[in-house]
Amino acid sequence: MKKKAEWPRQLRSYEWFGGKGKNAIMCRSWMKNQGMPGDTFDGRPIIGICNTWSELTPCNAHLRELAERVKRGVYEAGGFPVEFPVFSTGESTLRPTAMMFRNLAAMEVEEAIRGNPIDGVVLLGGCDKTTPALLMGAASVDIPAILVSGGPMLNGKWRGKDVGSGTAIWHFSDMVKSGKMSIDEFIDAEQGMARSAGSCMTMGTASTMASMAEALGMTLPENAAIPAVDARRRVISQLTGRRIVDMVKEDLKPSDILTKEAFENAIRVNGAVGGSTNAVIHLLALAGRVGVDLSLEDWDRLGRDVPTIVNLQPSGKHLMEEFYYAGGLPVVIKALGEMGLLHKDVMAVSGDTIWNGVKDAVNYNDEVIVPREKALTQSGGIAVLRGNLAPKGAVLKPSAASPHLMQHTGRAVVFESIEDYHARIGLDDLDIDESCIMVLKYCGPKGYPGMAEVGNLGLPPKLLKKGIRDMIRISDARMSGTAYGTVILHTAPEAADGGPLAVVQSGDLISVDVHARTIQLQVSDAELARRLGGWVKPDLPITGGYGLLYLNTVLQADQGADLDFLVGKRGSAIPLDRNGH
Repeated sequence: MKKKAEWPRQLRSYEWFGGKGKNAIMCRSWMKNQGMPGDTFDGRPIIGICNTWSELTPCNAHLRELAERVKRGVYEAGGFPVEFPVFSTGESTLRPTAMMFRNLAAMEVEEAIRGNPIDGVVLLGGCDKTTPALLMGAASVDIPAILVSGGPMLNGKWRGKDVGSGTAIWHFSDMVKSGKMSIDEFIDAEQGMARSAGSCMTMGTASTMASMAEALGMTLPENAAIPAVDARRRVISQLTGRRIVDMVKEDLKPSDILTKEAFENAIRVNGAVGGSTNAVIHLLALAGRVGVDLSLEDWDRLGRDVPTIVNLQPSGKHLMEEFYYAGGLPVVIKALGEMGLLHKDVMAVSGDTIWNGVKDAVNYNDEVIVPREKALTQSGGIAVLRGNLAPKGAVLKPSAASPHLMQHTGRAVVFESIEDYHARIGLDDLDIDESCIMVLKYCGPKGYPGMAEVGNLGLPPKLLKKGIRDMIRISDARMSGTAYGTVILHTAPEAADGGPLAVVQSGDLISVDVHARTIQLQVSDAELARRLGGWVKPDLPITGGYGLLYLNTVLQADQGADLDFLVGKRGSAIPLDRNGH
């Protein structure tokens, strides 16, 4: 347990507001044009509220209300709150893909925190990339920080049944293609799939990353699952406002919390909840920011013995509303502790250990959070496959895959780009059957660019009409956390970086053995070398701006796809002792 810092003491914000000099008077005077009393800057903690609110980010459109609740808590605890906006990456609206801008958002978070007179920060996120961007930026500055999630939507409803946002899209779309649902019915379901404020109420990437933040110890207990419109979401926001003031007094920082053991806990929690494959790339990037040695091998090693005990879509049946009512993430973390799969002494933002925050949790519904012997799968962690097709690894989510495809050899049907896929997938003369393996190229960090969520390729309509529901799909892309299927993702190196994926040809045989963790292109070493020797790097369409910076510096998926100059660089070259006045 970290020893608490002495209090009272001079805080970081004193460098701006303290004393009787010209610069301090100037800073205080301009802030007071907002109607602040004279004693506002008397040495009390100045708390930033870093808000990813945006009406273009539907998951986060209610965060302004939560910010007001955070402010209440800050005032109650004797601090002074100041809210500021940062870039909001809307998963459903931002093109070419929100993932391309996660690192840009993290840069803005980092410099907004570093450059401003705040002693601690509350991070308000929700939509998929906003949570990792907030954590990455805050961790790079390393002042006291705590996260509040916006929370999931209420369950989707359509014609008397629960429907899961995202997951229902994929399911209904396939039904339309197979002739089992009309387009009018699909449109009719549209309003019911997202019927309240909040993020996807499946265990998609938003709920997964909220769970990762809680498992890492960066939120108060129960944060991940409280529905966005539940009054308790406002309560936890207010309690978080109170807590950040005490964190500043204690000098409890992200570096005290984001240890290797905390990341190991999060990886196991991801397996237990059937979390998104996107958690892999985001936690690798966050670990890189704080100098923790985390790798794909850790994901594979730590996940093998973790049962998936949360029966939520897309892996299971229920939705986030039921998960919260069953007891939420504390029940899952407690279960892992009782299985011997938790580092119990890891510090959390509560100021106590992760275990003390969950040890009294009660499971109120064992059909939603099931006992180990009834787990959806006994090996629920992310599987990392390697072989000549993925020398640096590729990932698969076993809890969302089909058991009969976990060991399979099939003929490759190759799509050279996502446009090629869209042009040919519906053709009646496409040479494909259910035993084939669909391969998509040039959709990785550089190739798309931005590594879009297109890896869960829809099956050919002619096979859907036969009743086929799953096939192996391989790409260097990502997929939505709400999606499902035997989908192999994040293949590294990517095709645009000269990885072997670039030279796969239709008709090649590919062997996948998830249990052995192998993925092999059935060609000789000499033939593979010949093909790679003749590969020509494609021209990428971006010639300037952030896009060019991104293309020139983005790392591969196995390293978290952060920008290379941001990894392990806590601190800044910006001279903050210069104020320009």
